[in-house]
Amino acid sequence: MRTHRRLLTVTGIAAAALATAGLNTSAFAATTLSSGHVDVLDAEWDGADLHLHVHDEEAGTEYEPADVTLAVPAAARVANPGHGWLGTGSQVWLLPDDELVADSRGVLFPGISTEHLATGVFANNTVTYRLVSATRNGAATEDFSVYAGSTRWYDSNTATTSFKSRTFGVGTHNHANWAFEEAGTYQLTFRVQGTVSGVTEQATATYTVVVSS
Repeated sequence: MRTHRRLLTVTGIAAAALATAGLNTSAFAATTLSSGHVDVLDAEWDGADLHLHVHDEEAGTEYEPADVTLAVPAAARVANPGHGWLGTGSQVWLLPDDELVADSRGVLFPGISTEHLATGVFANNTVTYRLVSATRNGAATEDFSVYAGSTRWYDSNTATTSFKSRTFGVGTHNHANWAFEEAGTYQLTFRVQGTVSGVTEQATATYTVVVSS
């Protein structure tokens, strides 16, 4: 298994240039995305390496995950849909799988994309996105999940080893509900993995999500 360097995108390039020049990079605050169509998990293959980035569909801009904060406002709170994995609280913060609903609430419409991956490169023309870890306010959390209808895609609950990975065909664009059971600052680490010519290729990134009460 090979470990690959990640490709710098918009903000990363600027920060790297300043660091090389010996300047203070603290002025480069993370970009905050709080509404609109954003592919949170978006993979690219440059012919040698897999990369993960955040693709803001509204602005047509790509960001390194470390350069972005995803904001979930109080307006995202809805009545608990009642799925067993969403806990017993009366409300959850929900980024919906319906773009019209997301726009009406002024919240993110989060996507999981493989549309930049061409056919004929990865074995079975598929890659897998895995939820590696999830924390809230610095501690492991059971409060994050992704689901479509009544089907769980991901669940941060460490009591189960299921719902940690999902395989997608290349060249596809996917949407599901992203649910948070409590307010706080989440760190979600995802890995994308596929096989190219018998070799496992992968990229891992951590995403910061701030859920407001």
